[in-house]
Amino acid sequence: MIERMDDFFTARVEGYDEHMRTCVEGDSAFYEYTAALLPEAEGACVLDLGCGTGLELEAYFMVNPKARVTGIDLTEAMLKVLRNKFPEKEMMLIQGSYFDVPLGEEIYDAAVSVESLHHFTAEKKLSLYKKLRAALKKQGAFVLTDYFAESVEEEKEYFQELKRIKQEQGIADDEFYHYDTPLTAEHEMAVLREAGFTEVRLEKVWGSTCTVVAVK
Repeated sequence: MIERMDDFFTARVEGYDEHMRTCVEGDSAFYEYTAALLPEAEGACVLDLGCGTGLELEAYFMVNPKARVTGIDLTEAMLKVLRNKFPEKEMMLIQGSYFDVPLGEEIYDAAVSVESLHHFTAEKKLSLYKKLRAALKKQGAFVLTDYFAESVEEEKEYFQELKRIKQEQGIADDEFYHYDTPLTAEHEMAVLREAGFTEVRLEKVWGSTCTVVAVK
């Protein structure tokens, strides 16, 4: 049985940081690498999609301790851990789906997402990325570090299996359940370009995890 997204992460909040740091390929490097691509200017305004317990923010606050961060996550338990980690930082934390939360226009110097967006279709991501692009300031960048399918065939297999499971369990298409459906890096980059980002580039690869940068 697959679990609802928020239930899945609530049940695993204890030990989540340790798991991500020890069991995910490239995790010893990609948080710091991702943080290094975010703005260093004091007071930079950064949006974190699927911020979780803030592993990428731990690395980013080392680079920019005066950054102002807006974090969005489905799971209140994760946000509670994040609040407790950085009680002195300027953070606005929002419990909800980043597909639904209004992001505004030309607010953020940069946006980031780490190991969160590999659960959604290209169509779903396109609407989010258009909204995200509008929320970035001119020349603002979105830094995406995530898990990607290694081939088109693998990508199709993930989505076919999820479709089968949903039919078997009677799950509606618009419900968020925890099951990995990564796109290939090439397909992800194509969605970002379709959303209007003018420069999209693959920065780094750690096995099936990659960092992609998209500039408004």
